[in-house]
Amino acid sequence: MEKVVFILENGRKNRIVVKIGSSSLTNLTEGLSLEKLENHVAALANLRHAGHEVILVSSGAVAAGFTALGYPTRPVTLEGKQAAAAVGQGLLIQAYNDCLRRHGLTGAQILLTRNDFSKRHRYHNAYGALNVLLKRGIVPIINENDTVSVDELTFGDNDMLSALVAALLHADGLIILTDTDGLYTANPHLYPEAKKIERVNEITPEIEEIAGDSGTAVGTGGMRSKISAAKLALSLGIDVFIGTGSGDDKLLAILNGNGAGTYFSNDIKGTLKSRKQWIAFHAESSGKIKIDDGAVKAMLEGHKSLLPSGVVEIQGHFKPGQVIEVWNTHGHLIGKGEVNYSAEQLALVKGKSTSVSREMLRIERAEVIHRDNWVTLYVQENKGEPVT
Repeated sequence: MEKVVFILENGRKNRIVVKIGSSSLTNLTEGLSLEKLENHVAALANLRHAGHEVILVSSGAVAAGFTALGYPTRPVTLEGKQAAAAVGQGLLIQAYNDCLRRHGLTGAQILLTRNDFSKRHRYHNAYGALNVLLKRGIVPIINENDTVSVDELTFGDNDMLSALVAALLHADGLIILTDTDGLYTANPHLYPEAKKIERVNEITPEIEEIAGDSGTAVGTGGMRSKISAAKLALSLGIDVFIGTGSGDDKLLAILNGNGAGTYFSNDIKGTLKSRKQWIAFHAESSGKIKIDDGAVKAMLEGHKSLLPSGVVEIQGHFKPGQVIEVWNTHGHLIGKGEVNYSAEQLALVKGKSTSVSREMLRIERAEVIHRDNWVTLYVQENKGEPVT
């Protein structure tokens, strides 16, 4: 059997995002386990000392804090979770930094919410700050800001957050550590004959179905959420490992193809630029337009900008610089992009030639959406992989 290698370009510095779930950080009493945390930090330190850049996405704030508040189990109310996170975030980062210092490293806490991704300036600020930390040899420790988050502004779980962070930082790989040694053909606890899937090249509906929906008492994400995160990462050319491990060398073993889990990889390499990632995944759409078949072909096959002559319908009230959706006349979403016109301006020139549009609006450049500000989302029967 061909050996699975997680990162193919050995011999160079790789940027690796490691996500550690609550179940991998807590003990039988469901509080923070310093022994488990120390083990993880030792593995992170070995990865760092081997020359790789390391970004940690860590759950565990609520699990670390609820026992200090006197809760017998993880709280179920939003207020209880937020209070536990307020206590636990401090305890968690202190524990990480105590362990990191013993390995000559320093951690930096970054707490993110959905707004940090949906607002362009905050998105780029996060990118800039994280890159400075990495250049200075700091280990970023990222968690969702559970203390202030509400349901409609959360990532759902830190699995998706880790994939978004990996995409933002153009990481080479994403390692999701959990208490299960990979993806099985069925639930191994219920079906002893279930077999582990060693490698996945494409996340199909069948793969998503067998992932199930189980979680743990101390976490929010089950295997299904991890598969969803892997699907996003894979679409951007980021290799993924989901599984477990023990010992100081577990992360290096994973990179070398010897991890206890499932490897996800495909032939896509290289992620979208940060600007296009923001358009594809985070920007709220302010309106939509429909374009004719000729414009669809020019954009998808000819990689051209969208011109007014291809626009046939306008919906919503948008301004120049906002992100809008572009649909074909058959009811399929083609992609998203930053529009150069207001809805009112575009209504005046839709279907008209470039020269007429320039004369009517007294503008030099007539592109409705320039290719540099466009992300295609309709590829091969609308699979939805974002492309440049």
